[in-house]
Amino acid sequence: MRTRNREPQTLAGAGTLDRMARILASRNIDPALAAAAVADEPEPYAPLDALRAGMLPRYRDAVADHPQVLAWCREVAAQAVAPGIGARRQVATGPSLLMAGVVGAGKTHQAYGAVRVLVGAGVGVRWRATTAADLYAELRPRAGVDSERELAAVARVPLLILDDLGAAKPSEWTEEITYRLVNRRYNHCLPTLITTNLRIGDLRAYVGDRVASRLTQMTSRVEFDLVDRRRARAA
Repeated sequence: MRTRNREPQTLAGAGTLDRMARILASRNIDPALAAAAVADEPEPYAPLDALRAGMLPRYRDAVADHPQVLAWCREVAAQAVAPGIGARRQVATGPSLLMAGVVGAGKTHQAYGAVRVLVGAGVGVRWRATTAADLYAELRPRAGVDSERELAAVARVPLLILDDLGAAKPSEWTEEITYRLVNRRYNHCLPTLITTNLRIGDLRAYVGDRVASRLTQMTSRVEFDLVDRRRARAA
């Protein structure tokens, strides 16, 4: 997913400004008051409302309340940078987080909730979320699809949620794709939220030594309680 930020636009030249001034004068409108009205025009959507509209319905109200997840949010927010004077700070580089636990432990909710925490703190976030299985499906070579371009787009997004790593059937090809994705984000210090149903000790056998080594260096690790919250709520 991509978020859109409104940037100030410049007019083409003096001729355009003169025409605007004549139009305003013909309508007895003070140009200074008109400029102030435009400057004070509120954004059509508050950042959190815009974020919520772009999220999957199940996770629109997700809340991050795990202490380690909140600590990660603070670290990422602290490293956010403003692209220009007066611009909102944007997620640029930062640490990554690996969340491990049984199915239904709440890992995905925490990941989406973390994005909401960052936006709520006033940080601009260009982000994307995908499951590992969906990513592999999108990248499989087929006619009319530029898989390399798609992989590059996922690999360079400032914040990525990579959900359910280890849920898809492994192969040499999936291992290579995972390595290329993780290696790019590792080299560019791009924050990544990774969830897995595998125990951290079992993850190396799935992703391979090269990926496991990079994950060890780039991520803090959170092991969730062995409770399936979905079943607990149903009960």
